[in-house]
Amino acid sequence: MRADRGGVIPSPNIWHWPHLYEAENRAQDVDGAVFEAIRSVANWASKAVVDVGCGSGFHLPIFAADAADVLGVEPHEPLAAAARSRVAGLPNVDVKVGRADSLPVADGSIDLVHARTAYFFGPGCGPGIREAMRVLRPGGALVVVDLDATASPYGDWMRADLPQYDPAAVEAFFDAQGFELLRVGTRWAFPDRRTLREVMGIEFSPRVARMAAREVDGLALDVRYRIHVRCKPAGVELR
Repeated sequence: MRADRGGVIPSPNIWHWPHLYEAENRAQDVDGAVFEAIRSVANWASKAVVDVGCGSGFHLPIFAADAADVLGVEPHEPLAAAARSRVAGLPNVDVKVGRADSLPVADGSIDLVHARTAYFFGPGCGPGIREAMRVLRPGGALVVVDLDATASPYGDWMRADLPQYDPAAVEAFFDAQGFELLRVGTRWAFPDRRTLREVMGIEFSPRVARMAAREVDGLALDVRYRIHVRCKPAGVELR
């Protein structure tokens, strides 16, 4: 997919079907396992958080419940506007248009940089990693959440749709950049079969979306995530 005039590659799902992506967000990880895992390695209570690629701001209120300050950064203005509307009543949250490789944040001012299925997809995301390290305070963490394509059934559908995608190469990239890896199992639950089919339709090609819908028995499925964590050194960094 070609980048827009600002050099941003459009998201193939949320940019075009934000209402369906909202339904997908509601269905994902209904037990909160990903947030529990993030909290175990980078507790954001009373701290400053940046959510990179925040979309329409679905996760911002969750961070805001405990954080001192939360900033959502989103490159697509219509989504940033939707995020602003979502958090209008939260005094500790702001939303700005910006990019992962050029965050509108001062050096050393953030405790947690969070990115969920946004920008940080492996080789090529080095500029964003460097930018996160710039804005983090010593001891702060960059937490990258993506889908684990090695785990069935969701990973099978991903690999069927993207045969060129190499999960092992992505993991090797993050390992070489100094990230630790956590694997977290979650449960997705949909309100009805129509919503399930529509969500699969924005995530996969028509053929794979139909296959995925057939293979889900009922309204719920298990989906595993990878959480890549890199902390900024809290003391003297030897070179």
